[in-house]
Amino acid sequence: MARPKRFDPVLIQAVIAGALSFAHLHDIAEAAGQHGWKAWAYPISVDLLLVAAWRRMRILRAAGRPARAAWTWFVIALAASLGANIATAGLLDMNAVPAWLRILVAGWPALAFLGGTLLAHTPTPADEPAVEPTSVPEPAVAPEPTPHVTVERAPDPAPELPAPAAPAPVPAPVSSPSVPPALLEHARKVADTHHATTGSPIDAATLRTRLGVPPALADVLAAQLT
Repeated sequence: MARPKRFDPVLIQAVIAGALSFAHLHDIAEAAGQHGWKAWAYPISVDLLLVAAWRRMRILRAAGRPARAAWTWFVIALAASLGANIATAGLLDMNAVPAWLRILVAGWPALAFLGGTLLAHTPTPADEPAVEPTSVPEPAVAPEPTPHVTVERAPDPAPELPAPAAPAPVPAPVSSPSVPPALLEHARKVADTHHATTGSPIDAATLRTRLGVPPALADVLAAQLT
């Protein structure tokens, strides 16, 4: 079920106040020599400048930026509206408006045009291109040199090798003295004589004594005679 619409008292009060201010500005403009549609355009110009300055002031405040220019134009438009309301309270003869007021009313369009242009064409924070903050690179810090430490490693112990086996003694070759054939024949005769006399074969010692040869040669002769 739709809820019934109720009138907002604040809105009603704003409409009444705006209508009265509009009428006072119209009366001042007409008294200053602006007739016809010109007298109706003056209050519209003042109210629009007032609203535009207030809106720009709120935008700049929300963005955290200075709003001195918007405040200046807001005060100018407010002074024009408030001055017209006070002037129509019987403090000013509407049939004999002073020259300075005529000058202000006549110069208002140029002043309002300048203020409206500056407020409309000043870029808002949303329209300005986003500028990415440039990050200042931190100076590169050179790493501290690591001291070179040389660790001496103990040499591995040499593996124990088995003791080399002692080489087997090689018997020295026995050089048998060469026996001359004549000596061998003589020794054979001596051996036969000894065998015939004693009945036993001759030994090396007896053969050495009979022949007068070295022991080694006597052994060789004895070996060949057997």
